[in-house]
Amino acid sequence: MSIKNLKFDEKGLIPAIIQDAETKEVLMMAYMNEESLKNTIRTGRTCFWSRSRQELWWKGETSGHIQEVVEIDYDCDGDTLLLKVNQSGGACHTGHKSCFYRGIKREKDAEKVFDPKEVYKKSLDSDILDELYEVIKDRKENPKEGSYTSSLYKKGENSFLKKIGEEATEVVMAAKEKDQGEIIYEVADLVYHLMVMMVYYGVDLKEIYQELEDRR
Repeated sequence: MSIKNLKFDEKGLIPAIIQDAETKEVLMMAYMNEESLKNTIRTGRTCFWSRSRQELWWKGETSGHIQEVVEIDYDCDGDTLLLKVNQSGGACHTGHKSCFYRGIKREKDAEKVFDPKEVYKKSLDSDILDELYEVIKDRKENPKEGSYTSSLYKKGENSFLKKIGEEATEVVMAAKEKDQGEIIYEVADLVYHLMVMMVYYGVDLKEIYQELEDRR
């Protein structure tokens, strides 16, 4: 494979379809630029380009649900990538294995197949909050190039304090719209940025647990 054969769009991006190497299930679609693609090839883990944040992001950086790349192909026109991966955990931010868990004709059936309560139960059993806290702490103590978390610390406290305010507002908006999927997504964003703040100020998760226990 040669990057020279690829056709990036006018913004320097190319769509990447992510497929489970074993089951062949399509997991998600994201965008890559040349740098993120080189990072993916170099490390064997997926790295993408966030169009909303305008920066690199590593799949699983905060959730721990990484993708180990088995194969990278491109289509006949050279303008779309197909990555076959071994997926750890869910590929979707909602906790589902695939982002394509809903359909126009099978949406109700999909809701029966993927029970959010079961997804959350598994996450709770895996101590995901503690794991996430340790990852964030490591990104602060050992800055990593291309890491969104490291970039927040580099920019200073105003960067993540501002994000907390923005994410809190988005949680309220999602709740007002009664959109469960968006509520899940925005709450996860808010929790992540709150934990970035906690690490910055040296507040341990156990202290939060204890405070909640005292209130109970």
